[in-house]
Parts: sequence; structure tokens; C-alpha cells
Amino acid sequence: MPSIFSKIISREIPAHIVYEDENTIAFLDINPVNPGHTLVVPKEEAPNILESSPEVVRHLLDVVQKIAPVIVRATESDGCTITANIGEASGQSVFHTHIHIIPRKYGDGHIGWSQLNPSSNELSQTAQKIKEMI
Repeated sequence: MPSIFSKIISREIPAHIVYEDENTIAFLDINPVNPGHTLVVPKEEAPNILESSPEVVRHLLDVVQKIAPVIVRATESDGCTITANIGEASGQSVFHTHIHIIPRKYGDGHIGWSQLNPSSNELSQTAQKIKEMI
């Protein structure tokens, strides 16, 4: 079944599109964190960025790099958060590759995530496990 993003791409449902090319579309999130919150979506459907082809991901990031500074300027923001959620546990709700560009202003109240305080030994063990699996 096509995702809601595929339906936006095919114009079955409306969206506030801010950018489009042959392979990518970018539109405003209907449930924004801040004004100007934009989703950058490849037209090729895949569940997430880890399952998209390297070519699709490269182009997607090229578009993010092109439009993020414009979004920051247009919203008179101080910066932006660029993120991709992978899987339900991370908050992904639409299983079609996409990247969020969220304009940020000082004091906007959207503080980042809480941080752990691992020991050097714990960091070493985690790093080793990752290196072994690569």
C-alpha cells in the first residue's frame, strides 16, 4: 500500500510543497515542531534511509543541504535540526524514507534528548562491539 508521502508525490492528497525535482519532493509537515518544519522525501519509496539506495540518499542529502539554509532564513531562525527517524522505537510513523528539517530559535523550548553518563569502560565495550560488527 502506498504511503501518505507517495500520495502527496502523486498529488492524490494536497501538501504545501516548497521544493521538487525529478527525484525528490519537500513539503511542510502538517504537525510541525516549529514553523517551517519541512520533510524532504525521495520519490522512490523505501521504508527508511537505511533501506534506500546510496544514490537516493546522496541526492536526498544534496537537497537537504540546498534548502535547509533557505528555510532557516525564511523563518528567521537561529539554526535547524536535521534528523531521520528509523523505526517505530525512534518515532518513525510514516515508513517512507524522509528527513526532517526543523527550524530552531533560541529558547524555542524544544530541548534535545536526555544524555547518559557512561564510564570509559562502557564506551570502550560499545565501540569494540560496533567495530567488530562493521
